[in-house]
This record gives sequence, structure tokens and C-alpha cells, in this order.
Amino acid sequence: MPRPRRQTREAPAHTIHAMHANERPRERLQQLGAGVLSDAELLAILLRTGYKGVNVIDLSAELLEQGGRLPGLARMPFAELACIKGIGPAKAAELHACFELGRRVAQMTPDEKPQIKSPADAAHLLSDMARLEQEEMRTLLLDTKNRVLARPRVYQGSVHTTVVRIGELFRDAVRHNATGIILAHNHPSGDPTPSPEDAAITREICKAGQLLDIDVLDHLVIGAQGKFVSLKERGLGF
Repeated sequence: MPRPRRQTREAPAHTIHAMHANERPRERLQQLGAGVLSDAELLAILLRTGYKGVNVIDLSAELLEQGGRLPGLARMPFAELACIKGIGPAKAAELHACFELGRRVAQMTPDEKPQIKSPADAAHLLSDMARLEQEEMRTLLLDTKNRVLARPRVYQGSVHTTVVRIGELFRDAVRHNATGIILAHNHPSGDPTPSPEDAAITREICKAGQLLDIDVLDHLVIGAQGKFVSLKERGLGF
């Protein structure tokens, strides 16, 4: 009597492997950078797996809800965190280590923060932008000694004067009491040659910076394979 054929079972819809590759957190981080991911997606990368019937992204969302978002989760005692279903001692230890590293970075002295001495220094800090599939604008917020206070993403999409709101661009700079900023955006084509629109928006941003007493020190266009262009060096918009 012939044996019954063994049927291949597809991955249940709730598993991370059933998701399209472009929707998985790790692949999204590799392609777009960590700044694009939600809190739940970043946690999912750390946790790696969920438990039966619950994928790792859903587990991360549950964890954030139970912990009171990231601030509450960071303060949660180890024993309490380890008792949550799907976490356990190993994952609790990884999360505590991650939060402790974040605290130590936040407590770094000013001298330990990166200092920008040239356009190449700024381009190096923003080198991950070369791998982005969409155009994105970021700023490096600097103190009086050109040390980096923060690196916020301020816009995603086509960068030109009709869509980028100048006030929003300076909002984080004012909040961090920055005295200078460096603009940067990428060209997904890989060619960092500035466009007329790049020079035009730089000119508008420099005017706004003068009103706010915040120096616009440069505007970089990030291309592929480590290539970049400094609009300040080329005298475009400055």
C-alpha cells in the first residue's frame, strides 16, 4: 500500500518569514537606515523571535504597550521584564544592555561627541544616506565648537523649495540650542552633482538661518560609493 504523500505546509501568516522581504525590520534597516523604523520594528530586531501564534513585531508592540512606551520599558526591572511572555531572561538581558548603552551615549561628555572639521567629516557621519532608495534631507546640529548635538531627519521625498518647509527644518536646531547646522540630502541615482533646485533651496535656508542667528555651514549632496559634493565649496547657494 503506497504511503500518503507528505504535504508541504506554508509558513503561517503570523510569522515574520511570511512577510515580504521589504517589510521585514532587518531588511528595512539595511535598505533605509535605522531612523526610518518604528520603535516596534527596532525592538523586533533585538528580540529576533516571538512565540507561538505571535510574531516578533506583534510581541514588540505588546511589550511597548505593557512597558509604557520606550521610557517606561527602559526603567522596567529585569525580573519584571523577564516574566513577560515571549521575553525570558536572555531577551531581558539583551534589552537591558541595549538601554544601558543608550544611557551611556546620552551621558557622553561634549569632548566625546563628533566634531566636524571638514565637509568630509560630515559626509562620513551621514554615509548611510548613500544606500537610501528615496531622497531624504537631514541636518547635523552643531554647538559653538562644531560638535554634533543631533542628526535629525527633516524631510523625505523630492527636495525642492516648494515642498520643504524652512521653519520645520530649523525646529530641531532651535530645540537643541544649536548655533550651526549642516544640511545633507542624497541623490538615489548615485550622482552627487547638485541641481539648480539644490542651490535654490540652500539660498532660502541660509536666509532663514540669518534671521534665527543659526549659521548654515554647508549643504552636502551624498552620492554612491563615498562620493559627495559640498555646495559651500562650490559657492552654490552661499
